[in-house]
Amino acid sequence: MSFIHLHNHSHYSLLDGLTKIDDLLARAKELKMNAVAVTDHGNLYGAIEFYKKALASKIKPILGIEAYIAPGDHKEKKYSQEDKYFHLILLAENNTGWQNLLKLVTKSYLDGFYYKPRMDKQLLREHHNGLIALSACLSGEVSRAILADRYEDAKKIAIEYDEIFGSGNYFLEIGYHPAIKETLKVNAGIKKISEETGIPLVATQDAHYLTKEDAEYHDILLAVQTGNHTSDPGRLSLKQEDFSFRSSEEMSSYFSDTPKALENTEKIAERCNVTLKLNEIQLPQFPLPQGINPNNFLRELVNQKLSTKFKTIDQNITDRVNFELGVVERMGFADYFLIVQDFINWAKERGIVVGPGRGSAAGSLISYIIGITDVDPIKYELLFERFLNPERVQMPDIDVDITDRRRGEVFGYLQEKYGLDRVAHIITFGTMAARAAIRDVGRATGMSYAFCDQLSKLIPFNQDLKEALNNVAELKILYDTNSDAKKIIDAAMHLEGVARHASVHACGIVISKNPLTDYLPLQRAPQDENVIMTQFEMHAVEDMGLLKMDLLGLKNLTTIEDSIKLINEKRTEENIFSMQNIPMDDAQTFALLQATNTTGVFQLESSGMRRYLKELKPTNFEDIVAMVALYRPGPMDLIPTYINRKHGREKVEYLHPKLEPILGKTYGVGVYQEQMMRIARDLAGFSLAEADTLRKAIGKKIKELLDQQQARLVNGMMKNGIDEKIA
Repeated sequence: MSFIHLHNHSHYSLLDGLTKIDDLLARAKELKMNAVAVTDHGNLYGAIEFYKKALASKIKPILGIEAYIAPGDHKEKKYSQEDKYFHLILLAENNTGWQNLLKLVTKSYLDGFYYKPRMDKQLLREHHNGLIALSACLSGEVSRAILADRYEDAKKIAIEYDEIFGSGNYFLEIGYHPAIKETLKVNAGIKKISEETGIPLVATQDAHYLTKEDAEYHDILLAVQTGNHTSDPGRLSLKQEDFSFRSSEEMSSYFSDTPKALENTEKIAERCNVTLKLNEIQLPQFPLPQGINPNNFLRELVNQKLSTKFKTIDQNITDRVNFELGVVERMGFADYFLIVQDFINWAKERGIVVGPGRGSAAGSLISYIIGITDVDPIKYELLFERFLNPERVQMPDIDVDITDRRRGEVFGYLQEKYGLDRVAHIITFGTMAARAAIRDVGRATGMSYAFCDQLSKLIPFNQDLKEALNNVAELKILYDTNSDAKKIIDAAMHLEGVARHASVHACGIVISKNPLTDYLPLQRAPQDENVIMTQFEMHAVEDMGLLKMDLLGLKNLTTIEDSIKLINEKRTEENIFSMQNIPMDDAQTFALLQATNTTGVFQLESSGMRRYLKELKPTNFEDIVAMVALYRPGPMDLIPTYINRKHGREKVEYLHPKLEPILGKTYGVGVYQEQMMRIARDLAGFSLAEADTLRKAIGKKIKELLDQQQARLVNGMMKNGIDEKIA
C-alpha cells in the first residue's frame, strides 16, 4: 500500500530539522513517492523553494506547517510552561487554504508570539477554509489530554477541532515510535476516539532527517540548538527513536492493522492542490491623479528634465530616450521608474546623500535624466540592454545606496506613501558554513576547543568541507589518521548549509500593490520586534513577482554627507557644493591617487590596489574605473598589460581591426561586460538583447550557456568576414 509523508521538518525548522529541500526531494524520488509535504515549525520559510523544486522534480508539493496553538487567546502570555502551546498540522488544500495559511502564520508571529508563534481556536475558525488539519505528535492537544489520563476531554477536544475545520477536514494522527512509551498510550487513545466519533485516522512519521544513519547528526544539531553536550543527561533528544524519512513499505508494515490510516495519506495528498502564480509581476502603482497614465506621466517627466542634463540634445540622445521609454512601456515598468525616482529625489531634497548609482541601472539614460542615477550612460558608453532586456521579461534591478544614518527615514517615507501593510524588510538566513559547522560540532560533542579551532583554520574561506578535503593536504591527512577529526568533519558535512537563524537582510525591502499578506507571511525580526520582515527570502520574494529593492545604508555616504555639510557651512547659496558638480579632471585629485594617499577612499585603499595605482599613475577617470573593474580574481592578471600599454611599454594590439573602436579606451584589453556585448553585436551580428544573454553567461560563469553561445558567436563572425581562427 502506498504512503505519502504529510508531517516533515526541513532545515527551516531551525536547528530542529536536518533535511535540506533538495535532499528531501531526491529521497522522495528515490522512494518513488509522487507527493510530499513540508510542515516546518510555525513558519513557511522554505515554502517557495520547496514548491518550485518539487514541481521541477515532478513531485506534488503539499504546503503546510506544524502550528502552535495557544490554550486560550493567542495574545495572552500567562500560561504554564507545560500548556503554553499545543502542536497542530495545517495543510493547504487549495489556494483559499494557502491564503488563510499566510494570514494565520502572520498573526501568530505579529500578535501571538510567546516562546513560539501561536494561533488560537478563534483564529482557526476565522481562517479554516481550504485547510486540512492533523492532530499532530505527542505535543498535540488531543495527545496531551490522553497522556494526562483525561480521555473524555481528549474526545471533546477532537470533536471541537472537527467542528472548526468541518467534517472530513480534520484527522487524528498516529505515528510509529514504539521506543517512546507515550506513543503507545496516545495511539491507543486516538484509535478509540476515532472509533467513537468517526473522525478519521492518518498515519505519519514526523520526519526530522532522511535516513536512520542521520539520527546521530540530528542529535548533534539539537545539542547545538540547546547549547548542551550530546553526553548531557536529560537534554532534548530524539535519538531513542527513528524519525527518519521512511519508505512506503516500512510504513505499510507498521500500520498493517490500520490500513485506512495509510489510505488517508494518499487521499489527503490528492486533495491538496495549491497553484501558486510565480514570476507574474505584481508592481505597485505609483500614486497619480485619476485618469493619468503612468507611461504618459513618465514620458512627460523625462521630457521636462531632459534639458537639465544635456545642453545640446542631439538625435542620438532623442533616439535613445524614445527607445528606452518604448521598452519600459511595452514591459509595463513605468510605475517602477516613477516609484524609484520619487523616493530618491525625496531623499536628495532633504539633504540625504544617495549614491550615484551602480550596477546595470547606470546603463539607463532615462534613469539618469529623472535623477535615479548620476552617471551619464552616453558619455561612458553604458548599454541599456544590460539593465532591461526587451527579449527577457524580468523585473528591473536598481540598487540604491543611502547614507546609513538616514536609511530609516527613506524606509519610513515608503511605508507612509504605500502603506504599512505593503512595505517590509526582507528576511535572510544564516547557514552553517564549513568553519562554523566544525566549531558547532566540536562544542556539541565536547571536543577540545583548540583541536576544533585547528581544524577550522585549515579550511580556506569560501570553500565547503568537501572542497577543503580535496584541496588541503594537512586536513586530508588529519581526516584519514585521526578518528576525532574524522568524526567532527563527517558530522560537520551533514550540518553544513543547514539554516541556523533568521535575521533582517542588510538592504532588501519589498513593496506590494495589495497587502503583503496576500502574497507572503510576515513576522517580527528576532533582533528587533519593531521591525517587520517577510518570511520569504529575496529570491522567493522575486519569484512571487513582487517589487524587491536593495536599499543599502553605507557608512561611506554618511562620511560624505558630513563632509558636504562642513564644506557648505562657509559657502554662500550661489556657491553651494554637491556631489553632482565634482569635476572629473581635477589635477590635485589625480596627484593624490598617483601618490597612493588613498586610505579611506572606497575600493582604492587596499595594499594591492595602492601598488597598482603607483604603477598606473592614473591621469583620467577611466583609469580609475578600469582599475576597479580589473581588481578581482581572474581579470587581475590583465592589470600589468593595461598599465604597460598605457605607458607605451607594450604595443596596443587588437585581434581584429573591428575591435579598436570597442577596446580603444582600455588599450585593447577587454575590461567591461558592455565591451563583450558590443563585440557580439558589431562583430557577430547579435542584437544587444541577444548579447546580454552572452554577457550573463560570462558574468555568472554558466558553462552550459557559454557552450550554447560559442557556435552562434563564431558563425556570426565568420558571416561578417572574420577568419574562423580569430572568431
